[in-house]
Amino acid sequence: MNRSYAATQKACYLACATQAIIVNLAPVLFLTLQSAYSISFEQLGRLVLINFVTQIIMDLCAHPLILRFGYRANMVLAHALGVTGLVLFAFAPQLFPTAPYAGFVAATIFYSLGGGLLEVMTSPIVDALPSDAKDAAMSLLHSFYCWGQLAVILITTLLIRFIGSAAWPGIVLCWAILPLFNAFNFARVPMVMPPVERERSREGRGAWLKSPVFFIALATMVASGAAEQVMAQWASSFAEKGLGLPKLWGDLAGPCSFALMMAIGRMLYGIFGARIPLKPTLFACGLLGLACYLTAAFCAQPALALIACALCGISVSLMWPGTLSSTSARFPGAGSLFFALMAVAGDIGCSLGPWLSGLTTDLVIAHATPQRLAQLGLSAEQLGLKAGMLAGAFFSLLLLAGLALSLRSERRQAALKK
Repeated sequence: MNRSYAATQKACYLACATQAIIVNLAPVLFLTLQSAYSISFEQLGRLVLINFVTQIIMDLCAHPLILRFGYRANMVLAHALGVTGLVLFAFAPQLFPTAPYAGFVAATIFYSLGGGLLEVMTSPIVDALPSDAKDAAMSLLHSFYCWGQLAVILITTLLIRFIGSAAWPGIVLCWAILPLFNAFNFARVPMVMPPVERERSREGRGAWLKSPVFFIALATMVASGAAEQVMAQWASSFAEKGLGLPKLWGDLAGPCSFALMMAIGRMLYGIFGARIPLKPTLFACGLLGLACYLTAAFCAQPALALIACALCGISVSLMWPGTLSSTSARFPGAGSLFFALMAVAGDIGCSLGPWLSGLTTDLVIAHATPQRLAQLGLSAEQLGLKAGMLAGAFFSLLLLAGLALSLRSERRQAALKK
């Protein structure tokens, strides 16, 4: 990496950490908000759905914004939106005293707009920096999302444990400092991006839009986002209410271990990725993810279920960056529209997965009979949260199907060229 762009790379790492705050802070507070404001599991899942649907909308709007205003201005705007949303989230009960949930929804929309912009722009900025190992650089970049996720879960959980759940608004305000700092970073770091005219010209050709490999990659991105976020968003509630652990130990053993394993997986691939074939590794990750979700759903031993939650982090570590990197390598120079559409697909999965998991949980709780619960030795919430994990298993299967179709399509195209 050229030393003159080291500050740019570091700012991109912090942008990924900001995304982690935007996506993962609210779920750590789910049970706190549920008990304080009488919010249902479906409403909590709906916040995740709103988060990612808003990011999808911004993903679609990002391309013309980038062409009109450039990357620097939009990166500053993205961080500013993140700060605004987090501050509004902290003050939602005061600003919306009769309907705090409406305030949480409004705040989610604000910071999700910033998250959508960051998602579209961070990867192409890093991709444009001088480097001989693009796959490894992309995986290393996305590992900082995981380290940010781990920090958000661990620090927030410890603060709630030692200063009390009533202090959650102050904790949210503290997390707003990072995007505020990074907004000033992007106002001054050097940027290396292709001129707008060249980007328009390349994307005008749009050959990748006609390739079946691209559309299979979109489906794989949907599965990748869903498989990652089902566990990321619900591991805390699953460990605490589904497995009966205290919140502190539930968060440490559930979402923290998941985030740690995901970070380690991405960092290891960032270091050793040049020696490891990507497609077979992705397929192995899909199989591991399927096994982990099924274990979490059906295993009666809490310790094994928690191990499955942790190992799920390894399984999803390469799904998103690996699919993105392998597809962008197949269509070099596709530009920001390509990254925007891939981000849209990923966010569709990120929104559908946790919401479907929350909906499944509520439906199972509503229809669980005392006789069935007695047979299983579970409470209604435990059964519901375990059933919700099956959504992750479904999307792991979809990922495996997408990878198989992608390999088949690539082999067919290679045979036609011969």
